[in-house]
Amino acid sequence: MSTDAVAAEVLTGTRPPALAVVINCFNYERYIECAIQSVVSQNNPDCEIVVIDDGSTDGSWTIIQNSGVRAFRKTNGGQVSACLLGIEKTTAPFVLFLDADDQLLPGSLDAIIDALDADISKLQFQLVRINETGAVIAPAFPALPMGRDRDKFQAHVKKSGTYISPPTSGNVFRRDVCELLRNASYDTAVDGVILTAAPFFGDIVSLNRPLGCYRIHGQNKSGVQNGVSQALLEKHKRRFNDRVIHLKSILRQNNWSDTIRDPKSMYFYNIYEIHQDMISGRRVSARKALGAVRQLPSWYSPLRRAVTAAALLTAPVLPNAINVRFINSWRLVLVRLVSSFARVQALTVAPRSYPRCPLPGSPR
Repeated sequence: MSTDAVAAEVLTGTRPPALAVVINCFNYERYIECAIQSVVSQNNPDCEIVVIDDGSTDGSWTIIQNSGVRAFRKTNGGQVSACLLGIEKTTAPFVLFLDADDQLLPGSLDAIIDALDADISKLQFQLVRINETGAVIAPAFPALPMGRDRDKFQAHVKKSGTYISPPTSGNVFRRDVCELLRNASYDTAVDGVILTAAPFFGDIVSLNRPLGCYRIHGQNKSGVQNGVSQALLEKHKRRFNDRVIHLKSILRQNNWSDTIRDPKSMYFYNIYEIHQDMISGRRVSARKALGAVRQLPSWYSPLRRAVTAAALLTAPVLPNAINVRFINSWRLVLVRLVSSFARVQALTVAPRSYPRCPLPGSPR
C-alpha cells in the first residue's frame, strides 16, 4: 500500500495511527515551528500529531495556527495538564511528548514505530544537545545500552526510585501508562511517575542512537543557568518523595508486590538533604555522606561513581562555601566539559551532521 493510501486511511479513521506526537507549548514562539516541522516533514502516515498551547502570551499560538496541524489552546495549567489534553485528543496506542523547544531527527518516527509492540510500556532513545540556534554542542546522551528489559529497570526503581533515562522528548509511553498522570497533581513534569511505573507495566526498550535534539537555552526549566536554592532543593526532594509514594500506591492498586524502599532512604532524597545542609550552613555529617556513597545508583559509570563518592566524602571536611559554589556551578561546568569534548572530537573525527531548523529571524 502506498504512503498516500495509508495516510488516507489514518485520516478517515479506517487505519488507526501507531504513534501520537503531542507537542506542549508555553511561550516558545522562537522554537515551536522547528518542533512542528521536525514531525510534519517526516510525512509518516502512521503518526498523528497534535499541538497543545498552554495559554501562551507571546506569538506561539499564531505560529501554531499557521502550521496547519491539529491544535488546541487552553488556559495555562502546566505541562501535565497540557499533555493530558493531548492524550484526550489523540488515539494512538503510544505517545511521545515532544517539548516545544526540542525537535525530532529525520527518520526517527520510522525507527520508533518499527521498534514498538504491545508488550512494550516505554521506548527511550538518545538526544543530541543543541544550542539556541540549533548547533550541536555536545555528544548524544544519555549512554543507553541497547536492549529490552523490565526486571533490570524494576530493580533500579526499587533501590533508587528511578533509572537512567533521557529528558521528556526522548521517551515514548504506552497509552495506559500515560493515564497514570491523571493522579499526579503534585507534579509539574510529565516524565515523573509514568517513567518509574513503566517497567512494572511492560518492557523498556532502549535505542542507543540519537533520534531527537534537546535544546539548551536560557529558558530551560532544568537548564544549566538555574542556580541551586533551598526552595528548589526542597521542591525536588518533596516531588521525588511524592513520586515514589504514588508508585507504591499504583503497585498496591494492581495487587502487585510492593518491595520498593522508603523514598527517604534512597540516594536522591539524601543528596537533596545534603545539598540543603550545605546551603543552610549546616555541617554535612560524615554518616549521611557515607550513607549516600553506599546508595550510589548502580547505573552510574565507574568514573561518575568515583567522582561523586569523592565529592561526598570530602563534603564533611570542606568549608560549606566551597561546597555551595560547586553545586551551584556543576551543571555549567559539565556542559562546558562536554562542549570542549565535542570541539576536540571534531578535530579528530569526521563530524556527523544533523539538520538545522532555521529559527525566525535567522539566515536561511
